[in-house]
Formats: sequence, structure tokens, C-alpha cells
Amino acid sequence: MRLRHRDGSTVHLAYCTNVHPAETLDGVLAQLRDHCEPVRLRLGTDRLGIGLWLARDAARELGADPAALRGLRAELDRRGLEVVTLNGFPYEGFGAEEVKYRVYKPDWTDPERLEYTAELARLLAALLPDDVTEGTISTLPLAWRTGFGPAQAEAAHGALTDLAGRLDLLEEATGKSIRIGLEPEPGCTVETTADAIAPLAALGTPRIGVCVDTCHLATSFEDPASALGALRSAGITVPKVQLSAALHAEDPADPAVRAALAEFAEPRFLHQTRTRGAAGLLGTDDLGEALAGPALPDGAPWRAHFHVPLHARPVAPLTSTLPVLREALTALVGGPVAYTRHLEVETYTWQALPAELRPRDRDRLADGIAAELSLAKDLLTDLGLKELP
Repeated sequence: MRLRHRDGSTVHLAYCTNVHPAETLDGVLAQLRDHCEPVRLRLGTDRLGIGLWLARDAARELGADPAALRGLRAELDRRGLEVVTLNGFPYEGFGAEEVKYRVYKPDWTDPERLEYTAELARLLAALLPDDVTEGTISTLPLAWRTGFGPAQAEAAHGALTDLAGRLDLLEEATGKSIRIGLEPEPGCTVETTADAIAPLAALGTPRIGVCVDTCHLATSFEDPASALGALRSAGITVPKVQLSAALHAEDPADPAVRAALAEFAEPRFLHQTRTRGAAGLLGTDDLGEALAGPALPDGAPWRAHFHVPLHARPVAPLTSTLPVLREALTALVGGPVAYTRHLEVETYTWQALPAELRPRDRDRLADGIAAELSLAKDLLTDLGLKELP
């Protein structure tokens, strides 16, 4: 979906297809048929944006076969879909039974991360609609925090500098400008927006900025206005924003609250959990670890990195951090200037929800994704943006 901002720019709203894991091109084409087009039809719109996730094997297949890439572009057009952004954070295996720490490999110290992201940029330049000249890719925030020292930081800096140069050359060749957003995530070297400022300022290129994920922002108890204001003051761009909500537990000492949280402690994804107290931000790598013992104090609210559906509040006594998402949108696109133009709903955890909350079939999943997009669109129109045909 496209919306017009009061400054005259076009803001794109999409949903991320990493909720439908596929490792091959055939799998991606099946996603378009079985999931993406049905969501568009439920919304009653002629055009739906999708934030495409292309796993390593699918990206390599498309990069090696120009005819296959043209075929994907034609299939998008035929089904009323468009791509202006890619999710380049997961590399492969995002649909595995256990993802956990594996999603952070390869990181930006590994040359394969550079090659994968550069391949994605070339593909995105070819997939952009004819009337769109700017694409974005979200990526890993350098690396997981452990084992990351000065040598690793230097290697990551070198890889991103190399990438920026390749993106300059790509724009010269195609007329398409591709920008990258490091996505701060709890537990990573770049956990918060504040952590992103120094490494990105050192790069000194508008090609590479921050992808703000509002679930991650909330999990780390960042104030949206302050965080985004600090990025602007430092000259750091926000190429892309992922619209998502975390779990919020107001009173984690309450047995009923802990029992409710335990329903979300599942084996596939990592659910980093944080609390903020007088000593600052404290946390665990996973929700189960927080619930199992004294690792995390329970005298203040907890937030867990679990992307819960935007439109459906968790069952009491839990809530979501949807208010943080609203505050972030207000700061980003609620004023006279749009500070980002690519928005992507990213609830990849539908099938990791407690059993009674999971969609039972493909139709229920499409209903849920359409409801999330409807809510996101309403939030944007409430801020004065106008939906475009």
C-alpha cells in the first residue's frame, strides 16, 4: 500500500514474508500465490507491498538466472504485489524447528554476509516498480555480542564500507538507490539505537542507517521520541521501520503473569527479555531463562522480544507494546517531514504463538495479516497520511 505524506513524499506500507519461510525460488513463488495475493484480496486493494525475504539459496538462484528474476518480477505484477524493501537479516533456515542463535550467522565479520547483502541489493534494484527509484534492505546489527571485539569491529566496518561503495556503483548502473538499515536487536553488538550511532557515524555514508524495529525498541525500554531524535541529531538516517509489538508484563512477580508468560516460551525463536530498574537495563537471552530463576529481578515490568500480532492484544494479564509503535510512528511520519518512507509489518511469530492463539489454517493466517495491515494503515491515516490508489 502507498500513502501520501503531507510533505508530498510517498510512504510505502508492506508486510514481511519471513512469516512464510521458504528457502528456494519455487517456495517464494508459492508464497505469492498462497499467502500474499490472498492478503491483498482481503484488503480490497489493487496493490499490496511485501517485504520479501529471500534466503541464500533463493537469492543465488535469482542472481544466476536473469530469466528467473524477470519471471519473479512478472509474477509480482500479475498478482498485484510490489517490492520496495527486502528483509536481509535471516540468511537461511528461518523456518527451522530451532532458529535461536543461528539467525545471527553469518555476521558482518564474515565475507559471506557482505556477498549475500550485495546480491540482495542487485536483485532489489531489478524488482523495484518502474516508478520507484529507492529500495531498502534491513540487516543484522553487526553481530551477536559475544566474541565481538576490536578486530571484529574493524572487519565489520570494512565490509560495510565495501558495501556502500558497491551500492554507489549499482546506482550509477541502474538509476536505483538501495539503502541498508542495521536493525538494533537485544543481545546484539548494536542492541539499541544509541549503540548504532558510533559505528554508523564512523562509516559516514547515508547509504547505511538504522532499521528501527518497534518491538526491539520497546523491549529495550527506549523512548521513541528521544531515540529517534538522537539519530537525527547525529545525522543517522532511518531507511526503514519494522512495525511490531513486544510482550509486556506489568507485574512479573505475580504467579498468574509468570504462567501467562510461560505460554510464550517456545523452542524456535530467541525471546530476549528485559527489565529496567535503578541499575539500568537488565536482561536474559531468552524468556525461559528469565522465568527459570533469579537471573532477572521481578520488581519492575518485563518486556520480551516476541512479535505479537498488532491488532490482537495478548490475553490478560499480559499486554503488548503497541503504544510504543504509535509513538514511534508519530515521531517518524506524524510531523511536517517524513523521516522514513518504508514501513514493514513484521510479525513472523504467528506459528510460535501459544496453541490457542495460532491460526489454524492458511485462511486464518491471511485474515490476521490483513487485520494487522488494516490497523497499521489506520494509524497512518490518523496521522494525516492519505491512502493512494
